[in-house]
Amino acid sequence: MARREATRRERTDWTAHLKLRVIWVGRTRDDGLAGIARDLVARIGRFVPIEVTELKDPKTGDDQRQLAAEAEKLLAALDSTDRVVVLDAVGEMWSSEQFSKFVGSHLRSDSRRLTFIIGGYGGLADAVKKRADKSWSLSRLTFTHEMTRVLVLEQLYRAMAILKNHPYSK
Repeated sequence: MARREATRRERTDWTAHLKLRVIWVGRTRDDGLAGIARDLVARIGRFVPIEVTELKDPKTGDDQRQLAAEAEKLLAALDSTDRVVVLDAVGEMWSSEQFSKFVGSHLRSDSRRLTFIIGGYGGLADAVKKRADKSWSLSRLTFTHEMTRVLVLEQLYRAMAILKNHPYSK
């Protein structure tokens, strides 16, 4: 009971107003990666509210139409007030500490929902990239979009652990 009460108190401090959201296209078909993603969402949820939005894959068959259809769904899923970070190979690369500072700065000074967008296998359309406030690259390496989901969630959990001085971040 005391631990539950302490957790409630912790969530009423500077993280109480933060809402994290991760949006991606298509479901995670790999059961192992889906399980890791669920576990990380639960862990992040101990620190801050988090929402994962999984949009139905439009499956148009044509790469250009696919990107356009995904862009339409992604943009429709956003609120006008969202602070959007897209995952893009040419985006800014951060260390875990730099990323946690970015998240922490957002927590302290911005009441908007912090939303991360992960595109499908073809990446993201220019319209989605233009809507973004930031563009983030996990690495110069290429990852599957399903693996990228897990990596983004793990870095969000690590960022929260760093900000809360949780032993996971060591």
